[in-house]
Amino acid sequence: MRLLLISNSTNAGEAYLDYPKHEIASFLGKRSIKALFIPYAAVTFSFDDYEKKVSDRFREVGHDVVSIHRFDDPVKAVREAEAIVVGGGNTWNLLKMIQEQGLIDPVREKVLSGTPYIGWSAGSNMACPTIRTTNDMPITEPASFSAFSLIPFQINPHYLDANPDGHAGETREQRIQEFLEINPGLYVAGLREGTLFKIEDSTVELIGPRPMRLFIKGTEPVEYNAGDNLSFLI
Repeated sequence: MRLLLISNSTNAGEAYLDYPKHEIASFLGKRSIKALFIPYAAVTFSFDDYEKKVSDRFREVGHDVVSIHRFDDPVKAVREAEAIVVGGGNTWNLLKMIQEQGLIDPVREKVLSGTPYIGWSAGSNMACPTIRTTNDMPITEPASFSAFSLIPFQINPHYLDANPDGHAGETREQRIQEFLEINPGLYVAGLREGTLFKIEDSTVELIGPRPMRLFIKGTEPVEYNAGDNLSFLI
């Protein structure tokens, strides 16, 4: 199994997918690949526009994508894909459309058989057992919260420590602790912006300039840096 799970698509002041583009290129390899792109997280812009945006960046580093909405048979497209790429946006809409197209099992089987998987933000949430640690508003209702379950732990993308002055609501950490109170057997990785996980079989590598914050019920959160051994997550 090979996964590249990216916290966010865009760092402040940078172009779309600029910071992870070289990791994407390295992950896919030297041979040019046209990956199958799943754009269903897009809500306020078209799948065509999303495909072009991602394709432009992938082409910069020697690869390309074609969106699944161009295929008459989405399941067949998954089964024939060289790689699968799942973009960010609204995780609830993404999961609902994936379920409606009958893609949960085909994608899971394809990736577990060795096909590379790249996701960012909502696409990283989809690699988890469920999408219940997304930051997105539930603008639509999927049949269940169950996702691809490619990894046994949860990710909270865009993880943020800040508690702005004057803000009286819960922090991100408090929200995750609420999740763990109801789901005590799961780990939650707070993946800060500008960072990503590269997972190859039982090896988990954190890449990026910021640490990852790991939450486990009953213990204080622990910070892990690039280079630390994270294989216990798998």
